[in-house]
Amino acid sequence: MLSSSGPLLRPQRRAWPERPAGGRPRREQPVESEEQCRRVAPLAAIASPAEAGEEPLLKGIFEISKRSCDVVLSARRLRWSPILPESPTGDSSVILQAQEEIIEMKDVFSVKLKRRRFVGQTKGGTLLGITIFKCLNKEENKLTDCAIHFNNLSEDHCHSWFRQLKEILNGFRNRPKSLKVFINPSSHKKEATHVYYEQVAPLFKLADIKTDVTVTEYEGHALSVLKECELQAFDGVVCVGGDGSVSEVAHGLLLKAQIDAGKDTDYIPMPVRAPVPLGVIPAGTTNILAHTLYGIKHAVTAALHIVMGHIQAVDVCTFSTPRKLLRFGFSAMFGFGARTLALAEKHRWMPSSQRKDFAFIKTLADLKPEECELSFLPQQIPQEDSHENGRKKKEKTKKKGSKDQWHKIEGHFLNVSIMAIPCLCSMAPGGLAPNTRLNNGSMALIVVRNTSRTEFIKHLKRYTSIKNQFNFPFVETYTVQEVKVQPRLKSERDAEENTYLHAASAEGNYPWNIDGDLMKEASQVHIRVHPQLIDLYGVNTDDLESSQATCNCI
Repeated sequence: MLSSSGPLLRPQRRAWPERPAGGRPRREQPVESEEQCRRVAPLAAIASPAEAGEEPLLKGIFEISKRSCDVVLSARRLRWSPILPESPTGDSSVILQAQEEIIEMKDVFSVKLKRRRFVGQTKGGTLLGITIFKCLNKEENKLTDCAIHFNNLSEDHCHSWFRQLKEILNGFRNRPKSLKVFINPSSHKKEATHVYYEQVAPLFKLADIKTDVTVTEYEGHALSVLKECELQAFDGVVCVGGDGSVSEVAHGLLLKAQIDAGKDTDYIPMPVRAPVPLGVIPAGTTNILAHTLYGIKHAVTAALHIVMGHIQAVDVCTFSTPRKLLRFGFSAMFGFGARTLALAEKHRWMPSSQRKDFAFIKTLADLKPEECELSFLPQQIPQEDSHENGRKKKEKTKKKGSKDQWHKIEGHFLNVSIMAIPCLCSMAPGGLAPNTRLNNGSMALIVVRNTSRTEFIKHLKRYTSIKNQFNFPFVETYTVQEVKVQPRLKSERDAEENTYLHAASAEGNYPWNIDGDLMKEASQVHIRVHPQLIDLYGVNTDDLESSQATCNCI
């Protein structure tokens, strides 16, 4: 007589076990094929739960994919294998054909009782079994959901398994149960509302997440709501929109934290952390934060990261003048990047893609530098690493100076970028600041000095390729903790000599592009980085596959 290689097989049976009473239940169509949802391995290569140190919580028999299976549930995994009869010929090779299939419980986000209901029936119905919903990782960083059906007609049996599965899922502490959602209906092609209700809301409902939705009606609406919102009632905040909308919600979330902590919101040298995580559902044009967090612009992927409770602590910058705090943000551009955004905002009547292309080409045609003074405090290098690694890092990024030693550069600059995150997007698959990380406590200062239009275009094109976009004599990069940007106003002598005068400068204000949001400020702007000030739903981009996005805008 053959012996079993694990507790999940019953090879000594001489006949197939009886199916659950009532015959074969009708199967529902899964979101993905069940074979895609399961990891399969030869039975002989899989250790038993006891050998793996997993204590079984429940054992039972379910029909899965038209086959009766022994199912074992532990706190970490759900395992099953087909129940095989003893071979009539005594051939032991039948045992080797059995396959044990496994679901990691950390990949499961919902479990539901499966019922057959008549048309129009909303409650009750004949119990058919249990359906488990799993997050499936597909190619190119894309996530999707799939369903696996465990059929059994016993009410007591199914309810017992349902309760145990729900208890396990409730043990994942980062998974939200209640979310505050902001939707910007005007972002990009005005598709944010459709994206949310068609692709995101069904997943939140499936995961039993309660939502309170606000559809914004004007710029600053989300900020005003957050200032009055009782955030302790929610496990997280979600923004459906573009980079500007996300920036407003992130600013409001952090500003609310300072107000609740009794901080002076005009001067915040040491801000407190945001109380709840922020989720980003991409529905804009560029979607830098979504690309940086998920490696892809995909609403379902973003929603599943939120549902699964994938959280990353992220650095945030404060932008302030000597008199007041301007806002919280992740990145900023002064010069070419800001003037392009300012011109695009003046042509809001144009379609989104045409408006941005027009602004880019027009600003490039009128390419002129800004005269300003930059002061920065370099990132402090640990003593044990400074001597050994200093020479290696000097080629790519200048890290110089000692403690509290400010450095100053001045001149004419085509563009100045200050970024606390890598800023991935379809136009820059490697990131606008590829040497920066989400939470390394530093900012990238990228300075493009005045040069010819031809050389500047070569520099911009490098962002879309694998070549080093900083390998030009007119480009300088620094890793810093603080930056001060002081524009220099044009003198009367310059005006008499017909030197170019920007419209923004003539008004006494210089445009800034902060996370895709336009801000005008005439005086000195002081930027500080604050390590891990906010939690965002997503993953570390270092763990993602490299994006294959391409760009044909240049």
